[in-house]
Amino acid sequence: MAVVLPAGETVVSRLVTAPEEPWAVMALAHGAGAGMTHPFLAGAAEAAAGAGIAVVRFQFPYLEAGRRMPGPAAHAIATWAAVAAAVAVEFPGVPLVAAGKSYGGRMASMAAAEGAIAPDALVYLGYPLHPPGKSEALRVAHLPAVTAPQLFVSGSADPFVQPLADLEAAVASCPDAQLHLIDRGGHSFEVAGARRDAAEVGASLMPDIAGWLRTRLGRPSG
Repeated sequence: MAVVLPAGETVVSRLVTAPEEPWAVMALAHGAGAGMTHPFLAGAAEAAAGAGIAVVRFQFPYLEAGRRMPGPAAHAIATWAAVAAAVAVEFPGVPLVAAGKSYGGRMASMAAAEGAIAPDALVYLGYPLHPPGKSEALRVAHLPAVTAPQLFVSGSADPFVQPLADLEAAVASCPDAQLHLIDRGGHSFEVAGARRDAAEVGASLMPDIAGWLRTRLGRPSG
């Protein structure tokens, strides 16, 4: 998939997991340190497809180029814009859900706030409210500008959202947002004492997410 950056055009990889007749398409971005093939995202994509949602996973340019640290936010926003445009062509008339793990979700929210994308809903899997231990460095100023429905899926023990009151306040500041807490879950929704692989964890989140999306997008249950 081509992405136009300030320095010129680049190409990033993507993966599509889709049922025959999806009722929604979810563009699913990876976190800062793991690409689109991470088992967590693979498990989430398979579970979503089983619920009737097409999933388009993709790489951000920095990771495609083999770098470990995220590039400028403008590059991620341009990538989100390219993804939204491609999805509109490939799945015409199907509602778009912009979703992402941690960094990928935050970049989706910034793209929506700036008007670079206009999704029908957004889903954040572990929104990084602030760096761990730096609760004063909140990344929330743009969130009230996002007008589409937003679902924040967060582990209650995630160090990126402590204290939880700050996350609750951020969600409350949005025009249309809901918080779904995973009891004792960490940043990757791991729960102490529960032995589950990453693919299983990713898949386990999708039934609640699909239910929320059906309600918010006005899709019948099935």
